[in-house]
Amino acid sequence: MTLTFFEAWRHNGKKVHEEIVQATENFSSKYCIGVGGYGSVYKTMLSTGQVVAVKKLHENEGAAIMEAFESETSVLTRARHRNIITLYGFCSHARQSYLVYEFMDGGSLTKILSNEVSAAEFEWTKRINVVKGLANAILYMHHECCPAISHRDISTKNVLLDDEYEAHISTLDTESLNWTPFAGTFGYSAPELAYTMEVNEKIDVYSFGVVTLEVIMGKHPGDLISSLLLSPLLAVDVLLKDVLDQRLSPPRGRIAH
Repeated sequence: MTLTFFEAWRHNGKKVHEEIVQATENFSSKYCIGVGGYGSVYKTMLSTGQVVAVKKLHENEGAAIMEAFESETSVLTRARHRNIITLYGFCSHARQSYLVYEFMDGGSLTKILSNEVSAAEFEWTKRINVVKGLANAILYMHHECCPAISHRDISTKNVLLDDEYEAHISTLDTESLNWTPFAGTFGYSAPELAYTMEVNEKIDVYSFGVVTLEVIMGKHPGDLISSLLLSPLLAVDVLLKDVLDQRLSPPRGRIAH
């Protein structure tokens, strides 16, 4: 029995593993496009011409990393939705463990909104479609999966876009409705999670609201949320035109409604 295998691909696991190692020149930093909490992501072109994203786990990080790896593979092999990132396969090995995903040409929402040029191209129709796609993915996870899936880390860095601005949620974390250590992103997680540590679907709904506001405003809505929490009466003085992303012309027609 080989220790290097892919369970989601119908390919020779050893051959695919060798191809990925070769394509990334043994995971050279020049192919790295991002570093996360428990792994680095590499842009990889296979011999077929297909481009994939390979997330290689950090080495020597202990049981917590492997638990996250097993959690993500368990969920993504059963979660099938157009707005959830597709897991093509994974490798579990004593020296190298990684996951292989579909590659998103558009990058993350964080990247798009933080760049003046890409943000200007990210017009209102595209932004509405992204919010709808994210909502559809959350609806699927909460009400169509059995058991239900709580993502726990919905943020702009974990919403990836394809070349047609279709939203895809990535980096699922799935301890479901149990009491678990904090796993979200500060600024997107519900305040009560900080002291109760109780995970449920409402956590994702709060994060969805924050991401939606960020898409509308073009920046994180932290200051707005804080001011409204401190002085709820200020809500009546906040005008929509003042919170819209100023890099775009105001929405008109059906979009405005």
